[in-house]
Amino acid sequence: MTHAVLLGDSVFDNGAYVRGGPDVARQLRALLPDGRATLLAVDGAVLANVPGQLAGLPDDATHLVVSAGGNDALRASGVLDGPVHSVAEAIERLASTQDRFRAEYRAMLDAVLARGRPTALCTIYDPRYPDPVRRRLTATALAILNDVVTREAAARGLVLLDLRVLCGEDADFANPIEPSVQGGEKIAAAIAAFLRRDAGLPGGLIIARP
Repeated sequence: MTHAVLLGDSVFDNGAYVRGGPDVARQLRALLPDGRATLLAVDGAVLANVPGQLAGLPDDATHLVVSAGGNDALRASGVLDGPVHSVAEAIERLASTQDRFRAEYRAMLDAVLARGRPTALCTIYDPRYPDPVRRRLTATALAILNDVVTREAAARGLVLLDLRVLCGEDADFANPIEPSVQGGEKIAAAIAAFLRRDAGLPGGLIIARP
């Protein structure tokens, strides 16, 4: 029996934002009549919290799905507002932010993969800020962090669920940074596709549509 475990942050633990609607875990369970799904992700979690979530890993877990790093990006978002004297200085600050994110992401992923289960990673989706300029700047900066996620997935032979493509409509968001019922439905469908097709998936495959 398939038993998927969801690790990370409010991309999965979005129950507080869907106004009584189903969260991602509940939507996934509805798609797995012959399987199970356990939610260990916690709203507000950062990369450093994910290894602690693994303490609750059920013995019969068969697959792990990780969506983490968005809150780390929020913590680092002040870099977008700092003054600089040149484009090169701005890029250097973003590169330093990427270096820190890479180190933290790799440490998190090492802990997850040490559990020996097939694992899928999620990119950080593009927030839906009302201000179009802020939205554009944030999406551009997040591309630098998502490069870490995509490279780690490819290097370690993991499946990647690209939430930037999956959640491409404003209606996919309950607020600028949390998935709505509609967005959660898309995320759950992509996870279910990963679980159904796992045996035949080559490492580094990107699932952008279920």
